[in-house]
Amino acid sequence: MINEEVLKAVFPLLEAVDLASCMRVCGQWKDIALEDYFWKCLCAKKWPSICKKPKPPTLTYYKLYKSFHKRQNRILPPPRISFDNLEFYIDIWIEGRLIFSEAVPGPALQLGFKIPPSGICDKLRTYLDGSDYKMTLPVEPRFTVPMCQTVSVSVLVGRKDSHKVACIINNSMFDYIDRTAFRAMAFDYLDFAPVYPFSSSIRAWVSLLFMEDGSSEGDDGALDVFGIQMDFCDAANSKEEVLWLLDMLDWR
Repeated sequence: MINEEVLKAVFPLLEAVDLASCMRVCGQWKDIALEDYFWKCLCAKKWPSICKKPKPPTLTYYKLYKSFHKRQNRILPPPRISFDNLEFYIDIWIEGRLIFSEAVPGPALQLGFKIPPSGICDKLRTYLDGSDYKMTLPVEPRFTVPMCQTVSVSVLVGRKDSHKVACIINNSMFDYIDRTAFRAMAFDYLDFAPVYPFSSSIRAWVSLLFMEDGSSEGDDGALDVFGIQMDFCDAANSKEEVLWLLDMLDWR
């Protein structure tokens, strides 16, 4: 066995992941690596002020570091609503003239593109084929958006069980156009129910997925829209997280 004094000289030099790996070598290494002094040294690098007291605020510094060294992946309970019970109302205007208006069942927004249309750029195709969670609606027939005109969107969502409606986006303009990704984007901040007073600054985004319309006249051109996509950025990245977020809206 390696001399205990050698281990005690080496362990303080290790990062947390390496020290944790040493705990798996044998019983001797585990007992030594669990000495709280080593974990206090690691905690002092991340939270110096918490190590100024003679005793840790938790039972041990090992427990403290293990609990908070990174964001823990938490398993959400099943959502209280489902996409089968939801219907999305999407309206898009150009200069106040309605060009798209659909009541979209929740499952249709989930289905998305079975096969992305031909003619789209490789970057957008890779994005649509990726494994990230998406809510996408193919647009048939397609519509064209002149670049020089103001385009706005509203999205409401209804619940079949309670016959209530909530607002996701309220007349927001598509004022950001990413020509490299072929997406025009609009956003609005979600309006949550009063029982969630500290939930704020979470944005809902609606994107127009487009191809360049080469037939358009003028320097500004137009967007040939073939799909509409909605997401909630980093706030909800899975089906379950999206449903929990929607459940928190101010339903009326």
